[in-house]
Amino acid sequence: MSETFSAESRLIHAGSDRSAGQPATPPLVPTSIYVSEGEPRRERAYGRDGNPGWEALEEALGRLEDAEAVVFASGQAASMALMLTLAQGRDRIVLPADGYYGTRVLADKLRPHGAVPVPADLQDLAAVASELKAAPAVLWAETPTNPLLRVADLAGLAETAAAAGAPMIVDNTTATSLLQRPLDWGAAASLYSLTKAASGHSDVIAGAVVSRDAELLAGLRSWRSSGGGILGPFESWLALRGLKTLPLRIARQSDSALRIARYLTGHPRVRAVHYPGFERSTAALVRRQMPHGSGPLLSFQVDSARAADQVVATSRLILPATSFGGVESTWERRARWAGETAPDGLIRLSVGVEPAADLITDIDRALDTLEVP
Repeated sequence: MSETFSAESRLIHAGSDRSAGQPATPPLVPTSIYVSEGEPRRERAYGRDGNPGWEALEEALGRLEDAEAVVFASGQAASMALMLTLAQGRDRIVLPADGYYGTRVLADKLRPHGAVPVPADLQDLAAVASELKAAPAVLWAETPTNPLLRVADLAGLAETAAAAGAPMIVDNTTATSLLQRPLDWGAAASLYSLTKAASGHSDVIAGAVVSRDAELLAGLRSWRSSGGGILGPFESWLALRGLKTLPLRIARQSDSALRIARYLTGHPRVRAVHYPGFERSTAALVRRQMPHGSGPLLSFQVDSARAADQVVATSRLILPATSFGGVESTWERRARWAGETAPDGLIRLSVGVEPAADLITDIDRALDTLEVP
């Protein structure tokens, strides 16, 4: 397809065969083997090395960032392959102190096999530079962070990482590649939990890495095959089906999330609201780095864990559940998870595609059950 078309249009048609008589959507191909003899064709010899469903999904993801993608069984499987690929010859992984706790847990588990995880405040470029220069390292960025939605300067981080000879990885799960393209800002790779907004229907677990670095991509495919972290054909089909509507979903979710965040600001029962652009020091950065919206995720704080649990339990529309990015709105008291560093009274809200007015009504009723401090 002509590259003159937008990424959104190319996304809709990714993986489609335009020959007469072919299905309009890429078919589901459940197979573990292929007809093969003579010199093996790597991606068509054994099911652990390739599937047409992967290829269609990878084509769609790659088109969004003018790059290539490698899909995995989950975001954590993608993270593990990425960490192991980059750990060789490096002593540390510098990662956000306030980012996704699962990344910190994984990095610590892989400590005996590679780099030591080192937490840092990614909004402090001098601190990041100091950690990167202390030893050969990988910079593992996340912006906006989960669950505090803090935004880091990708251009500044990329420059800092390049000066230290460190590749920069960006977990772009919260923003998605439609709202932010880390590769354009100097990242070696973008990381995604496709489970979240990318697939968007809360019915599949999947992950991906997107890069323009051929050597890195080859290493990731090798780890995927050897480690067996492959995405099933049905999961590939579901993820691609969901991805095609991402532009529509993310626009509505971003708009609704912004309306809700503004509503919660100044609410007598809310102590703090976290959403990209709401932190005064990074407001201009958000407008520059994410000009088309800030995503479906926000968080806010009430007085205590007990109060947060009461709000979540009182809702009549928003589902009490973890994860984010689905068409249905969900929320949870984030500190209920062991290892999470979020404040006890913080509620993470994933805004779905319901009308924003309905969500605000539901939130308001839930907050009204609390006493005014």
